[in-house]
Amino acid sequence: MLRLAGNRLSSSLPWRSNYKATANNITMMSSDGPVNITPNSTLSPEQFRCSNTDHQILFHVLEACKLSSNFQTAIEIHARIIKLGCGAYPSLISLLISIYVSCDRLNLARPLLNEIPSWDLDLISANLIIARFMKIGDIDIAKRVFHKMPARDVVSWNSMIGGCVKNARFQEALSIFRKMLSSNVEPDGFTFASVITGCARLGALDHAKWVHGLMIEKRIELNYILCSALIDMYSKCGRIENAKEVFDSGRSNHVSVWNAMINGLAIHGLALDAIAIFSLMEVENISPDSITFVGVLTACSHCGLVEQGHKHFDLMRRHYLIQPQLEHYGTMVDLLGRAGRLEEAYALIKEMPMEPDVVIWRALLSSCRTHKNSKLGEIAITKISHLNSGDYVLMSNIYCSIRKWDGAEIVRDMMKKKGVRKNSGRSWIELAGVIHQFKAGDLSHPETEPMYKLLEGLIRRTKLEGFMPLTELVLMDVSDEEKEGNLNYHSEKLALAYGVLKMSPGIEIRISKNLRTCPDCHCWMEIVSRVLNRVIIVRDRIRFHRFEGGLCSCGNYW
Repeated sequence: MLRLAGNRLSSSLPWRSNYKATANNITMMSSDGPVNITPNSTLSPEQFRCSNTDHQILFHVLEACKLSSNFQTAIEIHARIIKLGCGAYPSLISLLISIYVSCDRLNLARPLLNEIPSWDLDLISANLIIARFMKIGDIDIAKRVFHKMPARDVVSWNSMIGGCVKNARFQEALSIFRKMLSSNVEPDGFTFASVITGCARLGALDHAKWVHGLMIEKRIELNYILCSALIDMYSKCGRIENAKEVFDSGRSNHVSVWNAMINGLAIHGLALDAIAIFSLMEVENISPDSITFVGVLTACSHCGLVEQGHKHFDLMRRHYLIQPQLEHYGTMVDLLGRAGRLEEAYALIKEMPMEPDVVIWRALLSSCRTHKNSKLGEIAITKISHLNSGDYVLMSNIYCSIRKWDGAEIVRDMMKKKGVRKNSGRSWIELAGVIHQFKAGDLSHPETEPMYKLLEGLIRRTKLEGFMPLTELVLMDVSDEEKEGNLNYHSEKLALAYGVLKMSPGIEIRISKNLRTCPDCHCWMEIVSRVLNRVIIVRDRIRFHRFEGGLCSCGNYW
């Protein structure tokens, strides 16, 4: 045993493996590396003994540290606790955790939470710990604290649900919400704001309608935050009509409600409707903000309304005196690029009063792919400091589209050397409240065999209708037959096949996707909608596509 100033380092410390002690210093092994915990020389170990009385003294000193957020004194007391072997008192360790969390020293709090077998954190401290660890994305620690809590209030549940949503764990957030409903804690407006956001991000319409119904049942007051969230939710779930109903019934003078409606119309390609809402704002004397103009310009971009875009860009600067930010320049570059005015888009980038960011260069690169401009595409890609797989694929597609095979080969070699892999496309479809996810070539679904059989039948039928796979889009050095096979099993095609397999004829099929829809799948979906006489709605990373009767709502402009 190691003797320190006449005291023993207690063998009862379950977390002692995290510490290395010398006569005057203790090193704590945290997730961020070693941290030295050195006691103040004015505090003599003889002042403390690990009796009940001494435990009370230490406890009251730490309570004072907690109230004053005195980190330095707390860390000195921490050293004394370790040296005197007082770590068997959960109340002391709980206080230390609370102090470290409130001082944003999560690297010191984490090992205590990980290894101490029991603790008695008060409700407020536990809620703070959950919120702080969720903020940095350490969901496992937050969940561990949550599950250990003897009692939970609405803040505890809201911290878990909101934290999962912010960390893109949407299905988990919905699962926790269901558990909350079965507890004795009633959800409030903050709960529903988080859950609504989760439904919006998933595009889960059945869940969305259920959550909205619960809000009405529980008589949750519809303030501007919830009204905006509901509009956004229905828009992103493909029900723009429901979004309009919420907007009309709960119309508010708060600009965020109007922004939500404009942005919802924009992602559905309803630019004229978005501009009409903006005009109504002017009539009702509601001052637009910078977000309003991002929505209007995005709407113009999705529909090729270049002159309207220019008009509103100038209106923002000259009439409303809102200085354009990167987001506004980005939408203008996207607007001009999509319309084929690439040189004009590039000129705008060079005239910007601030340094263009990677999003702007990627917007130009994407337009170069659409309009087969390798020269500007090469300029754009040199401006992107950290290339991701999508950038390489865009550049390769530009070369392939103009049959510049050497350029495509160079890009492919660069990807191999740098170990870059193409981002995995994921699509999902909601059926009877259950979300089914698919990846390209996915064989993990329990109904894979009938799903693939149905898909292959659809592919044969579309070919009879004149569909030709766009094999030049496949970044692989293989035969055309192999390239076609790769295209056939994209994630959105698998999701569609599963929807056709499980849903009655005539019912709309709704699919969400994490990437932009590829031209091959887009063309194929148009033909399928005609062959099956069925409405297919696809939400990709950019916007909605409504396929009906062989046509898409985007007019092949996306």
